[in-house]
Amino acid sequence: MSFFEIMRQIYQGFGVTATVTLLGILYAIPFALLAGVIQHFSTGFYRGLITAVIEFWRSSPVIVLLYAFYYALPAFGVYLSAIAVGAMVLGLNIGGYGSQSVRAALQALNRGQREAGLALGLSRFDVLRFIELPQAIAAMVPTFVNQAIQLIKGTSLVSLITLTDMTLRAKEIAESRYDPVAIYSGLLLAYLCICYPVTILGRHLERSLGKGRRAHEF
Repeated sequence: MSFFEIMRQIYQGFGVTATVTLLGILYAIPFALLAGVIQHFSTGFYRGLITAVIEFWRSSPVIVLLYAFYYALPAFGVYLSAIAVGAMVLGLNIGGYGSQSVRAALQALNRGQREAGLALGLSRFDVLRFIELPQAIAAMVPTFVNQAIQLIKGTSLVSLITLTDMTLRAKEIAESRYDPVAIYSGLLLAYLCICYPVTILGRHLERSLGKGRRAHEF
């Protein structure tokens, strides 16, 4: 089997990898923003509660979470598809890390901006929406891009819950044709071809937002 044929067969699992990645992002971004904002502004019991939720998703091993939600939930009458479980687990895991970036970015902002916005008659929510979050999100772009790449690479674990992604396709090829060096080198190249364009896009966004911030300052 030629290396080109190996790559072609590996990319037969690209659809699953892409689907889990995109759905995972839909979990990760809202969870990161919401949890980070709540953790930053809440106190007492509510801060402890959201911190516990974040740490559950951030600190638990992804493999264990995949097995728990896919194999254990049916025992309680809850049935989720493998793609739903994979996207949810990976998305919320990455979102847990992202929430800390959101919280840190908000804490780094000058409190004088908040006070000025409130003095102008803006509500606390409007200050957050129009003044604080846009600046925080711009500062978080590099971190979010890194976490998106981690999410893409993390999709290789969904093969453990029966999804035929690129990793499982590589494993199936290796079992039928014993050439592990070529096959897993092809898998490595396949993930690199997906992740590297995301890196380039992230750098472009970072430069664009950086120019916008500098122009705004002037």
